[in-house]
Amino acid sequence: MASPTVTVLMVAEKPSLAGSLANILSHGTAIERRERPTSVHEWSGHFQGHPALFKFTSVTGHVYSLDFLPEFNNWDTTLPVALFNARAEKKEERGGMSRHLQTEAKGANYLVLWLDCDREGENICFEVIDIVKRVLSRPLSKDRQISRAKFSAITDRDIHAAMADLGEPNKNEALSVDARQELDLRMGCAFTRFQTRFFQGKYGDLDSTVISYGPCQTPTLGFCVDRHDKILRFKPEKYWTIVVRVRCGVGSGGRGLALEWARGRVFENEVGAMLLRPVSEANVATVLSVVRKEKCRTRPTALNTVEMMRVCSSGLGMGPHHAMGVAERLYIQGYISYPRTETSAYPANFDLKEVLQTLTKSPSWGREAKVVLDSGIVRPKAGQDHGDHPPITPLRLASERDLSGDAWSVYDMIARHFIATLSGDMKYLQTTATFDVSGEIFKASGKQVTQRGFTAVMHWLAPDEDEIIPQLSEGIHVEIESAVLDERFTQPAGPITESELLSLMDRFGIGTDASMAVHINNICERNYVSIGPGRTLVPTNLGVVLVHGYQQIDRELVMPTMRAAVEKRLNLIATGEADYLTVLRETLAALEAKFRYFELKISAMDELFEASFSPLADTGKPMSRCAHCGRFMKYIAAKPARLYCPTCDTTYSLPNNGKIMLFKELKCPLDGFELLLFSTGSKGKSYPLCPYCYNNPPFPGMIKGSGCDSCTHPTCQHSLIKHGVCPCVECDTGVLVLDPNSAPKYKMACNVCNVVITLFDDAHRITVSGDICGCGSGTLDVVFNKNKSPLEDGDTELSGCPFCHELLSTLIQVKRGAARHPMHRRGRGGRGRGRGGRGRGGKGKMSQLDNYFV
Repeated sequence: MASPTVTVLMVAEKPSLAGSLANILSHGTAIERRERPTSVHEWSGHFQGHPALFKFTSVTGHVYSLDFLPEFNNWDTTLPVALFNARAEKKEERGGMSRHLQTEAKGANYLVLWLDCDREGENICFEVIDIVKRVLSRPLSKDRQISRAKFSAITDRDIHAAMADLGEPNKNEALSVDARQELDLRMGCAFTRFQTRFFQGKYGDLDSTVISYGPCQTPTLGFCVDRHDKILRFKPEKYWTIVVRVRCGVGSGGRGLALEWARGRVFENEVGAMLLRPVSEANVATVLSVVRKEKCRTRPTALNTVEMMRVCSSGLGMGPHHAMGVAERLYIQGYISYPRTETSAYPANFDLKEVLQTLTKSPSWGREAKVVLDSGIVRPKAGQDHGDHPPITPLRLASERDLSGDAWSVYDMIARHFIATLSGDMKYLQTTATFDVSGEIFKASGKQVTQRGFTAVMHWLAPDEDEIIPQLSEGIHVEIESAVLDERFTQPAGPITESELLSLMDRFGIGTDASMAVHINNICERNYVSIGPGRTLVPTNLGVVLVHGYQQIDRELVMPTMRAAVEKRLNLIATGEADYLTVLRETLAALEAKFRYFELKISAMDELFEASFSPLADTGKPMSRCAHCGRFMKYIAAKPARLYCPTCDTTYSLPNNGKIMLFKELKCPLDGFELLLFSTGSKGKSYPLCPYCYNNPPFPGMIKGSGCDSCTHPTCQHSLIKHGVCPCVECDTGVLVLDPNSAPKYKMACNVCNVVITLFDDAHRITVSGDICGCGSGTLDVVFNKNKSPLEDGDTELSGCPFCHELLSTLIQVKRGAARHPMHRRGRGGRGRGRGGRGRGGKGKMSQLDNYFV
């Protein structure tokens, strides 16, 4: 009797990774079935002795994110301190993912999890398990139903080996991530809300949307400000040194050589001048001794994540966040091993020779790889094994034709680093010559490479040719070309570089190998630091004042030791040595106590802000009148954009990243505030807004931060009811709204996402009619210019659906997002009539839009 067929559902962390793994496991026979939000790859095979149908799909990172319940997300009604005890829940990150997983899991007998092999991956494993466990069918035997695949490289051998040795997901590691998420959410949100409301309500030129605090972000900023403070405190001191230049050799074949003064420097000009006098009167320098020593520079250890980001920043001029993105794409494409690892020691069973053999075919460094292979692989330098993933190594050969730009630069660096770890040390002869000039001692030293070793492939680390000094022997005299007293100043260290910052974060345990780049990117995006020459991080005024303020109140808030202590406790959860709830409860209690003290002492930080930033009343320019007092309000363009009424002492938030202007001096029919027009440019979208309604939504269903294109006022000439056309062709919640202010180049824009649909340029006027097409879209009344009308017989007027009408549908163009006809959207009603025209019967336009938006 034939064994029954089982169904095996497999889940990866990214769609591209699911495709690569399915291709390997199916030996290229998998068939892709396109679904939303991620595709499914199917093939037939065998699983645990049974005929099997395999289905391989993916998530797109975390399925859920932790957030407070809606009643705690209102900054105006919830005290920041209440967030330490407010109820939080996991919410779905992207609509439709849980439904997609349940649909594919229904009827499946087994679940195999191929999430990334780190703690975040373990956490996502249990998110997937929680979603699908209720719909899984029973397995045919007592075999484990839910399995975890462990892999570090996307190669045939590694993937098939992982499939043959399935394990179980690690609950403790997943809980440590849950604990970190909750601690960071509660502490970060409490501090951020309190700081933002306190300081943005007082100062107008902060130029930052939020004044955020992060348990890892803030200590990272602290390192940058600490270096900045040392530079400012440094007082240059004048000193003098004697510089002697001699010529070694005879005639034109002689070579100049600069000598270093053995005394180094003196801090009094008179002393330097006295010591220079006999030196300047001498004509020759006598060689007292020549000492030669053999030295070596050791090869690098295997490459881990922090070292990769450091080299990308210092050597390739590439930011850590960008470098990690490039490395992850190389990993998914199968060119390198998993790029998130703390380990810098190769496993004992790692086949170094096989990888090296693959690299010998490269035109870039194949010759160097072959030399290492032929002469024998040198035992790699001992590194650290953290028990996670193997070091980052190349897996298959690539050339500049296969990869380009940053992808090739990162791959080239990884390949060269791997070859270097198997090469010998660089050996060189260091020569130090000592000279006597009228009793003063001078020295010169140089290096001459005797064995290139690993620098043959990492050529940028080889000594320069000018470091070699001429042949000298004891007792000879060399001619003095010049002797001067050089005036110099002591110099401070430069601004901290990304490479230095990564080393400090790694040393103090700030963040993980996967999150360090994110923290650095955050302090840049929040306008706390700016990127300077040589990938240096220069703190802004806001960043400096924030750190100094924390230091005034509680130094631990900005010191790395506090986060390092939290990470140690999280590690105890991950290893099963501490209870999840106990660690969470005790740590939250300590953090809440710190917040209460910070809240009590905020005046100490405010004194620094007051000395560095301008009050709201002194910032901005008059723009529109306040409906409450009749006086002009000031527009503050610096982030966060807002209107400030000095008379009422009230601030109204405005949208950022665009231009704000007065809108024809028209007023909102609800509150009397003058309307404003927000625009992101000629190629973007624009909409009018009421400053009061934008901050205080007047109708149910409107969210804070909504313009007139989301307002459901039944008679206002600028509302969604007047200009709404149809559901957005891209997002799930938005409505496409006609923008009459874009004339003569009319367009529709989504009131939620960034989809913009350009309409025809030859229209004299476009309005939204009151009719609904069979596809669910509103129809447009179009009046074309007489001389440019596309209609026959000189007609200029036309009504129809912009998506169904045979003429109008050819004249529109989606600028952002993928165009899909409203009738093809899931859950949206109606079958299209094929051609435009008036809809028949049914719901009115207001009811139709109410279903979509209100």
